[in-house]
Amino acid sequence: MPDGTLPPTSLIICSRNRPEMLVGAVEAVLAGIEVPTEIVVIDDSDMPNRALADLKPKRACRLRYFWRESRGLSRANNDGITAALHDLLVFTQDDVLVTPTWFGTLVQAQIEAGPRAVVTGRVLPTEAEMEGGFAPSNVLAERPALYQGRIKQDVLYVQNMAMCRSAFDDIGPFDERLGPGTRYPASEDNDFCFRLLEADYRILYTPDAVVYHRAWRDETAYVPLRWQYGVSRGGYYAKYFDTRDRYMVLRMVTDVRDHLWGIPREIRRNRRRALGDTALAAGIVFGAARWLMTERRNRSTSV
Repeated sequence: MPDGTLPPTSLIICSRNRPEMLVGAVEAVLAGIEVPTEIVVIDDSDMPNRALADLKPKRACRLRYFWRESRGLSRANNDGITAALHDLLVFTQDDVLVTPTWFGTLVQAQIEAGPRAVVTGRVLPTEAEMEGGFAPSNVLAERPALYQGRIKQDVLYVQNMAMCRSAFDDIGPFDERLGPGTRYPASEDNDFCFRLLEADYRILYTPDAVVYHRAWRDETAYVPLRWQYGVSRGGYYAKYFDTRDRYMVLRMVTDVRDHLWGIPREIRRNRRRALGDTALAAGIVFGAARWLMTERRNRSTSV
């Protein structure tokens, strides 16, 4: 489809200290069949990205670059939402390469789904950029899906999602205690997903909207990253612990049990994965305990 067939749309990309990947992510968007009306870049890097700040797109797309001396992906996403000029919002990240049809497919699905829905898509890994390199948080399912109400999984992926600004007006911003750059360096999208579903929004998974998550992480980062994911997930679960509603308690117990259950088998087949599952399960318990001892007391910052 030619440029201009979609309504005005803001694409938000957040970054920290990955300047070359950030430029690559923006260039991939600009090479798409359709492009957003504007790209809003929130850059929390130690130094501004001059190559990107001076970039003048040749497409019908305005690039707005903001360098900020702050930290936290949730804070950056919230800043991007505030800065965005349009009410149809799309999100991806700096270590993601989008496919040529991604933007048009995702936005069209959002238009058809309506303002009470949020759309997400597939996240596939690239080839390893180094020996043993890997990409976490991949989404491989090939069939469309629609999620409503209380489910047993988290189904929204910040690398690949679209929604209307009214969703943020309705349920509030990303929780700035969660996500990269915080003590709970993940699960900000899980938390936002849960709040959407609790507010009777639908989440539509559209597999034709494909992005590629770059496999740039070294294999030595696998187990520490699983620990961080576990700590974050534990904090996210504990945020919703309620003596009258055991939904999140049961989800956490099931999550820990499922990861521990397969460890004996994984030790024989894939020792690194077994260590990762152990780290994730332990991290969930630790993160939940820490959240209950610290964050629950500071309810003024809760979302």
